[in-house]
Amino acid sequence: MITVTVWKENGEFRKIESTGHAGFAEQGRDIICAAVSALMVNTVNSIDTFTEDIIHVTSEDGYLFWEFIVGPGEASRLLMDSLMLGLFQIQESYENEYLKIIAKEV
Repeated sequence: MITVTVWKENGEFRKIESTGHAGFAEQGRDIICAAVSALMVNTVNSIDTFTEDIIHVTSEDGYLFWEFIVGPGEASRLLMDSLMLGLFQIQESYENEYLKIIAKEV
C-alpha cells in the first residue's frame, strides 16, 4: 500500500511524504503506483518550474518527500490542491485498498 502523509500548518501545506508500493500489479504494470508517482513528481517539477517557492526534496525507490522552505505561495497552493484532488480520486476509485492518505496538523 502507498501511504501519503500531508502536514499542514494553519491550513497551509508544509510538507508531504509518499512511501511504499501499491501492490495492485507486478512491478512495471502497477497503474496505481504509476499514477501516484506521476502526480507527485509532476507536482514537484511544477513547483520548481512555475513558482518562486523553494522546496527540499528527497527521493528514493518507493519514497518521495518534500517540504516548503519558502512558500507555499498562491501557485503552489493551487498545485498542491490539484495533487490532493488527484490522490483522493485514486483512493476512492480503488476503495482505499491501495492508497492511504493521512493529513496532519503541525
